Amino acid sequence: MSGDKKSYTTSSGISIKDVYGPQDTSASGTEKPGEYPFTRGIHRSMYRGKVWTMRQYAGFGSAAETNTRYHFLLKQGITGLSVAFDLPTQMGRDPDHALAKGEVGRVGVSIATVDDMDRLFQGISLEDVSISMTINATASTLLAFLIVLAERRGVPLTALRGTTQNDILKEYIARGTYIYPPRHGMRLVTDTFSFCAKNVPNWNTISVSGYHIREAGSTAVEEVAFTLADGIAYVDAAVKRGLKVDDFAPRVAFFFNCHNNFLEEVAKFRAARRLWAKIMKERFGAKDPRSLMVRFHTQTAGSSLTAQQPFNNVVRTTIQALAAVLGGTQSLHTNGYDEALGLPTEESAQIALRTQQIIAQESGVVATADPFGGSYVIESLTDQIEDGARQRIEKIDALGGMLAAIEQRYPQGEIERSAYEAQRAIEDGASIVVGVNRYEESAEREAPPILKIDPSIERDQVTKLTAYRAARDAAKSSLALKNLADGARGEADLVALIVECARASCTLGEISDALRGVFGEYHEV
Repeated sequence: MSGDKKSYTTSSGISIKDVYGPQDTSASGTEKPGEYPFTRGIHRSMYRGKVWTMRQYAGFGSAAETNTRYHFLLKQGITGLSVAFDLPTQMGRDPDHALAKGEVGRVGVSIATVDDMDRLFQGISLEDVSISMTINATASTLLAFLIVLAERRGVPLTALRGTTQNDILKEYIARGTYIYPPRHGMRLVTDTFSFCAKNVPNWNTISVSGYHIREAGSTAVEEVAFTLADGIAYVDAAVKRGLKVDDFAPRVAFFFNCHNNFLEEVAKFRAARRLWAKIMKERFGAKDPRSLMVRFHTQTAGSSLTAQQPFNNVVRTTIQALAAVLGGTQSLHTNGYDEALGLPTEESAQIALRTQQIIAQESGVVATADPFGGSYVIESLTDQIEDGARQRIEKIDALGGMLAAIEQRYPQGEIERSAYEAQRAIEDGASIVVGVNRYEESAEREAPPILKIDPSIERDQVTKLTAYRAARDAAKSSLALKNLADGARGEADLVALIVECARASCTLGEISDALRGVFGEYHEV
């Protein structure tokens, strides 16, 4: 509008100009998709050859219930599974532990044994589907359960494809589902790198996760900075363990959030790719092009969803999913419209998947590799996000690296400040949320159906767990746990010992407790 003096900024505080031109970007115009530094995408043709993996995140109640949901989603056309685990599983507690009471199967599926893992993937060929497991402190144990299940089914470990999130640093920064002190948590991560490089070569050993950093309240620039700084810490730890960077770095993946500020989000993904490629080449001397690539999964922003007028969330999720695609994601989860109210129902999960399918099949955006490449505003935002993230990484380096920065609460403090400012803007009306602080409804509508977890699931899980323990060779399982504890006191490969525990029918809680007895538990000061 002529004479409009309103100023616009992104979520990171980057000022948006009325008009952009060649003077606003450093882009040379000669860079191509599939070439270093991969700003324009990691593949030359991107989605013309193969669209992103449609990996819907699901898990609730028992393994059998979640398995039913997986079969439903597979029939609807998903191309990858993503497992959500309940809090006891994430925290290394069996369903019969006192601290698990009331939480079994509530926010994800309960998995305590190899038998649970078998039920989870009943009727699903492990060779034919890529499996992502959103698990961190107990990632090595859940991977061990999957490995033993593959052995039971005669599936070679070279055929296993998927990802364990396994990003423990972001738990100390933003999420809180940690068990052991940071340096012991890091040991489990690097042991997973080493074990999988030798035994499960097609498994992505870590998904360095900015998603939870953003959900905790960070800006887009902070999400890139803190995620890549975590990645630097993992690569550095692995190299110090004696691993060669090009032996493990190609299996390092990333996981980003996609929020509402459409142009900033597209630019964010491009900036992350370019910055990581430079870090791996210049800081770590990586030679394999795959070591330089940010291969990433995206999930639309759960924190942007509203309980008020929940069907508005369909629109929010669509905008976010489109930004992720235009930014070049390799894998995508779209949230259900009802997730501000409860776990997604079958109907909302189907609509979420259909959102991806419509973008892929009807929008036409897959026809070219980098539709926004050369856009003056996108190129300018890409430059500014990269610069802002680099400055924060340099600050973390000056503090002694990410572990030291976490101990000094630098990333936590920055996220808390950003979250406060964002919430204050909503409450002041400076940031509009449709249906919440603008265009509210005077009368409440009936809420959509909500998925409810049957409390009998907890009792059933405890019964199965009791029978599992009774049927095993108790001496064999006790010896495996002792060997794990002894290995933790020394320098043994802990993942190999955890796999032995899984073969001996040890439970998730028992394996976690064996490590607790040596490492202790972490409590933030």
